Amino acid sequence: MQPLRRRAVLVAPASDDRKARKALASGADEVVLDLEDAVTPENKDSARAAAGELVAEFGADRAVSIRINAFGTDWIEADLAACAAMGVLTSVVLPKAESAAQLVEADRLLGDAPARLQILVETPIGIRDIATICPASDRLDAVIIGYADLAATLGRSSSAPQSVWHVVQDTVLLAARAAGVSMVDGPHLTIADDDGFRSAKTWVRDLGFDGTWVIHPAQIDSAKTIFTPHAAAVEDARRVLAALDDAARRGDGAAKLDGRMLDEALAVSARRVLSKADPA
Repeated sequence: MQPLRRRAVLVAPASDDRKARKALASGADEVVLDLEDAVTPENKDSARAAAGELVAEFGADRAVSIRINAFGTDWIEADLAACAAMGVLTSVVLPKAESAAQLVEADRLLGDAPARLQILVETPIGIRDIATICPASDRLDAVIIGYADLAATLGRSSSAPQSVWHVVQDTVLLAARAAGVSMVDGPHLTIADDDGFRSAKTWVRDLGFDGTWVIHPAQIDSAKTIFTPHAAAVEDARRVLAALDDAARRGDGAAKLDGRMLDEALAVSARRVLSKADPA
């Protein structure tokens, strides 16, 4: 099965039926129904029930995931039990992931459910220990950086330049790739599709990220465009793989294309480009 492309992932509160349905009708690659930050404590139970109804209604036809409450809260066990009972849920998003043990426990509580796992790393402990967290469960599909909580804990200004996150982004990216999972950027903390949004997402795309969360439908098209390879890159990737295949059939140990020596590293890059390309 083709892995899910998460170029643009739209987050919507499960407790707001209008916003949730608008998100589910959007062109986002995935919709995450939120039970955590967007839901007040007195509405946790009703939001969980509403999320289950929306997953049952939409989950067979599009990617729908649920962000549950974190370990250490009063709601996580009920959240995971509800998610385990949903037959068409794409994945469970675990916020504030801080240890391998949390992934193992979430995996255990999901049991035989088909839902996959994603994690939000948004605390200094989570960033510090990300290399041990990512390989902890074969159910893990993607890692997302949560900038708002992380910035607050670090004392980092929301107006700081994008470059201040480079070390964090590279650290998490390396751990995700070593574990063979997708790397998704956290939401830009504005709702506008403006130069600031597009610049930040181009930055992480060039680092190697696969996509981003967005918090407003207006940002979906730009995110999908940024994280979809251009036609020239797709054509080059196809030519690289074709040249390597031709060399293998001839029994040659090396292949050349446009003055470049081709090897398996370039093949890996080419396959990644094609995996992100729009279907022909």
